Amino acid sequence: MKSVLEIARDLVAIPSVNPDGGDPGTARTGEAECAAWVRDFLAPLGAEVRLDEVLPGRPNVVARFPNAAGRRLLLAPHLDTVSVAGMTIDPFAAEVRDGRLWGRGASDTKGPAAAMLWALAANRESLSKAGWEVWFAGLAGEEAGQPGARHLAATETFDFVIAGEPTDLKIVHAHKGCSWLALRTSGRSVHASRPESGENAIDRMTEALNRLHADCKPRLKEHTHPLLGGNTMSVGTIRGGSKVNIVPDHCEAEIDFRLVPGSDVEWVPDFLKSHIPGLQVELRSSLPLHTDPSHPAIGLLQSLGAGLATAPWFCDAAVFAAAGCASVAMGPGSIAQAHTADEFIDIAALEEGARFFKRFLESL
Repeated sequence: MKSVLEIARDLVAIPSVNPDGGDPGTARTGEAECAAWVRDFLAPLGAEVRLDEVLPGRPNVVARFPNAAGRRLLLAPHLDTVSVAGMTIDPFAAEVRDGRLWGRGASDTKGPAAAMLWALAANRESLSKAGWEVWFAGLAGEEAGQPGARHLAATETFDFVIAGEPTDLKIVHAHKGCSWLALRTSGRSVHASRPESGENAIDRMTEALNRLHADCKPRLKEHTHPLLGGNTMSVGTIRGGSKVNIVPDHCEAEIDFRLVPGSDVEWVPDFLKSHIPGLQVELRSSLPLHTDPSHPAIGLLQSLGAGLATAPWFCDAAVFAAAGCASVAMGPGSIAQAHTADEFIDIAALEEGARFFKRFLESL
């Protein structure tokens, strides 16, 4: 049986960069190769394993350990990673040094995935007799749009879901949602010595951003959550124009909203378009999470020593919760290392996570 470190190294060494959302930094994108590795790992353990294509060439790997129990438990890390552009280490070398495993995904979330997979292997003889039917899913696309979680939540139901994320083995039962707003304005280029004869796209974008700050931001501050605090808004990118002496004919900006349960920004596109003629708006949203901490499965996790936590980030747990499945996020490693230029996971934390999930499966 492979050690949890060997499993994690194998996973990190397989590029599975999400191809959406900018420069992936490598030509080897998508989850297919990584999903196939997980399939080949789980099948000999007695699992019924399938690859569900969510997007062309981008599958979920879904495994079920057959059991007569009426309750279903899903362990669900995601297999995609963010871009490797700008990394200061070899993203796929899976180097081990200084008590750490280095590489893209080591923390987010191939380390948590390895801990779950090792625990399944360690408990393979007892899973058929557990009080829950155990499932595992390596999900596609969590880093952009969450298509893998949305697909599985629409086709299968579960009584409890643990989304594998680096939470320092704390039970994240509530987190903020996220909405990304993309704005585009157009103008007409002329020589900057006669700006009055053109149409300045950056000026139009400035007006749109001023509207957001003056009218939308105060409305978002009206809503708070007892655990997660308030909503936030941040202008993340802005691009426009071509040269300083040319009136710009285009401008783009992206705005990040972090939203507590009960809040939304679905009204923002129509509001802005009603004030800024010709404004193009695209909104993408990921849901917030709030699972009642009195759920029996959370109590079981707590009995093994895990504490409760909340988070400002979003994850696949909210997708399953919205479909009626009680869900949390949990796993070894620190979110502080996710998406960094020199991503790593401490080997001691990885091994602690593997032992924790082993005890959890034994307690079912």
